[in-house]
Amino acid sequence: MEGFNGWLYESFNHDFAIRRFCSARVELEQGELGDAMNNDTEPFCPDDEISTPHLAASEVDDFVDSFINMDYDDDDGDGDGEGDDKNDRNSKKQQNFHHFQDKIEAFSIVNDDSLMMEGDELEMSSSCEDLGANEMVPSIEEASHGVDQGLHLVHLLLACAEAVGCRDIHLATSMLSQIGASATPLGDSLQRVSYCFAIGLKSRLSLLQNVNGNGTIANCAIDVPMIAREEKMEAFQLLYQTTPYIAFGFLAANEAIFQAAQGKGSLHIIDLGMKHTLQWPSLIRALASRPEGPPTLRITALTSDEDLVELEASMKSLLEDASSLGIAMEFHLISEPVTPSLLTRDNLNLREGESLYINSVMHLHKYVKESRGSLKAILQAIKKLGPALLTMVEQDANHNGPFFLGRFLESLHYYSAIFDSLEASLPRHSPQRMKIERLHFAEEIRNIVAYEGTDRMERHERADQWRRQLGRAGFQVMGLKCLSQARMMLSVYGCDGYSLGSEKGCLLLGWKGRPLMLASAWQLHNVSSAY
Repeated sequence: MEGFNGWLYESFNHDFAIRRFCSARVELEQGELGDAMNNDTEPFCPDDEISTPHLAASEVDDFVDSFINMDYDDDDGDGDGEGDDKNDRNSKKQQNFHHFQDKIEAFSIVNDDSLMMEGDELEMSSSCEDLGANEMVPSIEEASHGVDQGLHLVHLLLACAEAVGCRDIHLATSMLSQIGASATPLGDSLQRVSYCFAIGLKSRLSLLQNVNGNGTIANCAIDVPMIAREEKMEAFQLLYQTTPYIAFGFLAANEAIFQAAQGKGSLHIIDLGMKHTLQWPSLIRALASRPEGPPTLRITALTSDEDLVELEASMKSLLEDASSLGIAMEFHLISEPVTPSLLTRDNLNLREGESLYINSVMHLHKYVKESRGSLKAILQAIKKLGPALLTMVEQDANHNGPFFLGRFLESLHYYSAIFDSLEASLPRHSPQRMKIERLHFAEEIRNIVAYEGTDRMERHERADQWRRQLGRAGFQVMGLKCLSQARMMLSVYGCDGYSLGSEKGCLLLGWKGRPLMLASAWQLHNVSSAY
């Protein structure tokens, strides 16, 4: 990333593709604003204020600076005043980036009582080529005369995304061919992440060939090889073993449950979207070592997976481990998608006298749709269960902006940091890293970039949005007290780029100052804190 620091920042043309929105689209969005304000569907939007589709040159600079300068000081700020100064500088950089990102993601954001249209909902007649988007992309010849190859890829990706957003299939296809000449799953981190985004753009182009009569994109089948469940689980386990992203969430959630369960004799954990048992061995060991003795424990797994043989085998092994540690444990499996109608005391077999904990690790974002209705219903159902604690781990990113280009920019920034961290942790030609990127992150990227409507499941939100939504649903954040344990965990990975921080009760894990994962614990309002 450092290689394209100076040149791009100094020579960046502020008429670049990210500002050349199709005039037809801008006109349409402005025209739809009045209609949107009369709709009573609640959006899950970045802001609660009206914004116009305009990016000032300084705001473009903020994005470019945040994208190519990820080497923020990563001091976590506990100690002397110098650490606090570093934290202030890092916080300002992040605020600048978030301020810019809110602008590009909310060209026509309206208040909470309005409906936001998807960015590419109607087909546009204007061509990005007519607007000159391709003029801002350096040619191959220019790239060969001292311009970093990574810079050329960034230009191509952003201009190609603009062409896709304008439905200029000819120009986008041409740019994808140029991207394919440099992007590769075997190159450096930028080449690899560019390859994943190119696959996503290509998939979206395939969908654009199937536009419905009302102008919406038909999410038909895309000619992309299916990834087997076993391969996905292997990639997830490799990510858990080689990076702190998953282990960080497990540690924070388990510590919150352990603290809240002090003095409780009977525990019941509802695990939303459970696909594996990787989280629970450490909690079971901690509960077994309690001075007051271990509690009885029930874990109810809610999963939509059809192949449950491996999960059941893992749970059987976990039950044996718990028994050997003196914990009476039960395991129940409910093979149904998580819905409000499923989340009832009868369906979950809740018992009198047990302390209830709801656990969601990278699952609640799947209920963030075009409107807030789906997530709101899930949270209200959880609230009615009366849990002692709700633990939530999510990606700290805004991949749910209402317009395609804004989501593309945010996700490119986010996954570039992820791939940069993988480059620092694993060798260039590591087969483990290749599996993680191809079978896990590439799938997330393609879902964010290619799909719309109900097929777009990876709708990640930032911590401030989760605070807002959970607060409205009747929850209050409980400050996590496991920062020292998280630091100790990070030291195991032997990589200096990871950073830890706390923001209004949420624990954040980042790479070189860019937050990537958040962990939080929530309690019903007006309930005294258990820790």
